[in-house]
Amino acid sequence: MSAAGDRLQDTARQTALALPDVSHSRLFAPQLDVYKVAGKVFLIVTDDPDEQIITVKCEPEHARAQVQRHTSITPGRYLDKRHWITLGPGPGITKRLITEAVEGSYDLVVERLPRRDRPR
Repeated sequence: MSAAGDRLQDTARQTALALPDVSHSRLFAPQLDVYKVAGKVFLIVTDDPDEQIITVKCEPEHARAQVQRHTSITPGRYLDKRHWITLGPGPGITKRLITEAVEGSYDLVVERLPRRDRPR
């Protein structure tokens, strides 16, 4: 079952907030929820009812595969288009896919942090 836009965003938010040492702010603009770990962005949720999307970090090869596989996944909206993807509601965008995308983004950021800055 595909996730509607509000469920997509809610799932992303809930997943992010369940991860260790996550902070949340509206750093860039009032309509963008930004989620960070150790000061590094791993999720952006666009809080706009006309554009219900999330943007996550992704390995370039995996990003290309996701964009090819799903019409509702595009290169990252706000950041480097090779390393970020944007997910919108549509066919194949499930709660599981959203959860995996958010957790994968978090893991990518954490693994690149110095050991002293990683969540415990």
